[in-house]
Amino acid sequence: LHIAILASILFLTIYWIIRDRYRVRNLNGKHVFITGCDTGLGNSLAKWLDKKGFCVIAACATEKGSQELRSCSSLSLKTVNLNLADSNSIARAVVFVTEQTAGKGLFGLVSNAEGTAPIGPTDWLRVEDFHSVLDVSLLGLIEITLKLLPLLKKAEGRIVNLIHAKGLMAFVGGGYSLSKWGMEAFSDTLRIEMQHFGVKVSIVEHGFFKAEVNSDFIEKHLFKLWNRLTPEIRDSYGEKYLVE
Repeated sequence: LHIAILASILFLTIYWIIRDRYRVRNLNGKHVFITGCDTGLGNSLAKWLDKKGFCVIAACATEKGSQELRSCSSLSLKTVNLNLADSNSIARAVVFVTEQTAGKGLFGLVSNAEGTAPIGPTDWLRVEDFHSVLDVSLLGLIEITLKLLPLLKKAEGRIVNLIHAKGLMAFVGGGYSLSKWGMEAFSDTLRIEMQHFGVKVSIVEHGFFKAEVNSDFIEKHLFKLWNRLTPEIRDSYGEKYLVE
């Protein structure tokens, strides 16, 4: 029994070493579409893949973000404006990606976008507060993934969904954790279904970044939520609850 366990461990170790050494070759002409490229992880990834030789199509929410990214990248990197809460904007981005790939299909789709996420006790929130994050970080990402599946299947590409690990800890009310758990479930289901077409689906659960910590913003938003509460709800919590 011990020998069998050791043999299994050795086999898995060798397998992972070989797998980790695998590198994508012939990068020329391989298109990768990345969402959420104005700043942060999406921005850094777009620059890195551009330097590696991929044909990067970077989706930005603002024209300023697009201009800044193009100014420090190669001419092969293309940008497109994208509002994931707007189906028309998604449709325009899909048309742009289809034109850029010119019949080759899409080698990679990296989903990296986060909507505005109100933080506070659940009964301080309204349904539109949930929409503000779910429409972008869950439904928007699902919609653009579905519309790009034909291009991904054509190239036997891969989908990589970047999911912040803090979204998997349900310690505060709101739609943030809901969106992350939803993307986990969507990715796991899609992975099984796309195997038939040679399309890989991966989840990357990344950690915290120093630049993301903004206690002043969180405090300001909590007071904003507090001030719009009905007197009954405020009385049920008490002023001391907010201060502590």
